[in-house]
Amino acid sequence: MRENIRYEPDESCPLLTSIGVGFQFVLITLTTMAAVTLIIIQSADQHTSYISWSFFAALAISGACTVLQAVRVGRFGAAHVLILGPSPIFISVSITALSDGGPGMLSSLIIVSSLLQFAVAARLAALRRLITPVVSGTVLMLIAAIVMPSLFDLMRYTPEGVSSAAAPIAAGTALALAVMLTLRAPQSWQQWSPLIVIAVGWTIAAMFGMNNFQGVAEATWAGIPSSEAWHGFGFDFGESFWAMLPGFLVVALVSSIIAVGNGVAIQQVSQREPRATDFRVVQGALNGQAVCNLLSGIAGTIANTLYPSSVGGVSITGVAAKSVGICAGLILIGVALSPKALALLLAIPRPVAAAYMVVLFSFIFMQGVKSITQDGMDARKTIIAGIGFWIGVSFHYGWIFPDLLDGAWETLLGNGLTVGSVATILMTLVLGMTSRRSRRLTVEYDISALPKIDDFLDKYACQVRWNEVSVNKLRSAGEETLSSLLSQQHIQCSESGQQLTVSARRKNGVIELEFLVTAEGTDNIEDRLAYLEDQTEI
Repeated sequence: MRENIRYEPDESCPLLTSIGVGFQFVLITLTTMAAVTLIIIQSADQHTSYISWSFFAALAISGACTVLQAVRVGRFGAAHVLILGPSPIFISVSITALSDGGPGMLSSLIIVSSLLQFAVAARLAALRRLITPVVSGTVLMLIAAIVMPSLFDLMRYTPEGVSSAAAPIAAGTALALAVMLTLRAPQSWQQWSPLIVIAVGWTIAAMFGMNNFQGVAEATWAGIPSSEAWHGFGFDFGESFWAMLPGFLVVALVSSIIAVGNGVAIQQVSQREPRATDFRVVQGALNGQAVCNLLSGIAGTIANTLYPSSVGGVSITGVAAKSVGICAGLILIGVALSPKALALLLAIPRPVAAAYMVVLFSFIFMQGVKSITQDGMDARKTIIAGIGFWIGVSFHYGWIFPDLLDGAWETLLGNGLTVGSVATILMTLVLGMTSRRSRRLTVEYDISALPKIDDFLDKYACQVRWNEVSVNKLRSAGEETLSSLLSQQHIQCSESGQQLTVSARRKNGVIELEFLVTAEGTDNIEDRLAYLEDQTEI
């Protein structure tokens, strides 16, 4: 039981508490939103007017979709507190799209990738077969490796007339402080680290005269940027579009995996009593993110993602009421409608924003490593991840046959994220086709099904030539798991006509068992098997 949960999602929370906690959630995410937007657009050398428009649209859409996540409309939204904002993992592909085709190209690519996320939400099982932990981990490592050089370039940026020592001192201070807060600060402080790092780095930069508040002074308190900054869509589906599309689709798939993880995690931290994961919440969270990206593409701004800080914020404050998400979303919209607030956020010095993003992408890189190694390392994982990563990096920086690539091939193979991701996926699919298939049994969810489960496990273990001792252990594990699942009916309500699906698969010398309870007639049982699995290894 989680005693620190003061308000569950469906419980009524005082208005002042909802506003206060919602404002806190916005504060700890605004700096990341601003930094992501600045890095993408400034790295692509876009006009200042587009920066203002893009950030306005990103905040307004993020706010509206944060409200959608909280209130839930049909299958759209999780009915939980989930903050959305510009996505760091889209940085590398977005910079390429803006540099090669401008905002119109970026809009078209984001719209297409959002349609893929809708499809993924409908059938998550296909996602699991295509984007395994090894694939998603390799993609995250590639994203970080491709973005880092741009961040280091921005850390060296010094305006004219400013001391050359300003950038390294401001960026170095911000970087050192971020590392110190991450390693030494208590958890209650760590969620505020983006705000603290940006504020301290900004102060150091101001001492060297790096700040330019002219835009802040000239901006009005309320209004919206000129619509002339919106460039429309890029309907010229030429070589560049098709060359960049695979990279956007792969990143959209990885973003979907992150959304699924957040959809599961937010449920775990929002309830006092432990409950089984509600698959409808996961689908709603992913659908809500897809809506956000569709709107972002239409508005010509940066792709969005669910921020994991929502999970940490709910865990620390103990306030999981949906009203917090509504208030946070409305506050984001309010900030978007204030040109002065937008100008202040966009005035963050480039070296400071880049230093903070270096820490963030270091986390992303290591999250990729963690994803690959979460179940241990073997030769298969080592080869797939290692070759996929280095193929992507080598093609991106022109280390492999640069003189032989020109025209369309140069555009396609010059995108390291696309090449590395495709190579990793192909290797995974080839090995998947040659691996053993899982066996499955569906029975009535009752203790009377035990003899059928026992017979199923006995036959499967004999097929893979296990000895008698191991077979008995496997059968005991099946019996204990069934008893444990049935005992949970006293904790949570059970549905009539429930079925139990047991899957068994041999992997690396062990047998993985998956037990899934679902209502009879459920049409998404494959997706439940893919994501709401209870594994037992023998």
